[in-house]
Amino acid sequence: MPLALFALRDFAPRASTAALLALAGTCMLHALYSECLQRGYRAADLSVVYPIARGTGPLVSFVGAIFVLDEHPTLIATAGALLVVAGVLVLAGGRRLWHELQKPRAERGTVVAGLYWGGLTGLLIAAYTLNDGYAVKVLLISPLLVDYVGNLFRSLVLAPRALRDHATVAREFPRYWREALGVAILGPAGYILVLYAMTMAPVSHVAPAREMSMMIGAWFGARLLGEGHTLPRLIAAGLIVIGVGALALG
Repeated sequence: MPLALFALRDFAPRASTAALLALAGTCMLHALYSECLQRGYRAADLSVVYPIARGTGPLVSFVGAIFVLDEHPTLIATAGALLVVAGVLVLAGGRRLWHELQKPRAERGTVVAGLYWGGLTGLLIAAYTLNDGYAVKVLLISPLLVDYVGNLFRSLVLAPRALRDHATVAREFPRYWREALGVAILGPAGYILVLYAMTMAPVSHVAPAREMSMMIGAWFGARLLGEGHTLPRLIAAGLIVIGVGALALG
C-alpha cells in the first residue's frame, strides 16, 4: 500500500479518462481471470488447465493480428502457432479427447473440463495482457499501481463471499495461511516484474516469454500433485513453450 500510494501521488495530477478506463479494465479482467482459473483447477488437473491457459493467450494474439490488424506472419510464427495447437491437443489427451467428446456430457472426464476452462482463461490472459501493456507502455501508469488496483478490487469483490462463509474461512486459515502468504507475495511480485518488462520491451515479446512457466506448471501438476502422465504432459508443455517462442521471434 505505501508503494501504491506513492505511485498514486505521481499519477493523480495527470490521470485521464483513458487511464481510468484502463485501470477499470484491469480490475474486471483480472477478477474474471482469477475466477475462471480457480474453477478450472477444481474441475480438472492443474497440468492440463495451466499449460492450456498459458498457451492459448499468445495463440489468440497471433490469430487476432492476422484477421484484425492485417499482419502477415512469417514462416517461423506460423510454425510456432501449429506447435502450440499440437501441444495443447497432446496435453488435452489427443485421441482420448476425441473419444471423450463423443460421450454424453454426463460421462465425459475431466480433460474436457480442463480444455474448456483452460481455453477460457487463456482468452482472458490475452485480454488483460493487451490492456495492462497499453496502460504501462502508452499511458505510462506505474506497474505497481496497475497491480495494486486490480488486487484491491478483487479483495473488495470477494470479501462479502468470505464474510458469508466465515466459518469455513476461520477453519481453513490456521491450516493454509502459509500457502496463502506465498500466493500473496509471489503473485503480485511476478506480475509486477512482467509489467516492468513491458515498459522496456515489446509486449509481443514479453507476453510469450512469461509462458516459459508452463513446463514448471506441468511438472508440478504431474509429479507433486500426483496427476500422472508425466512424460506426455511434459512433452506437450515443451511443444507449447517452443511454439510460443517461435511466435515471439516471428
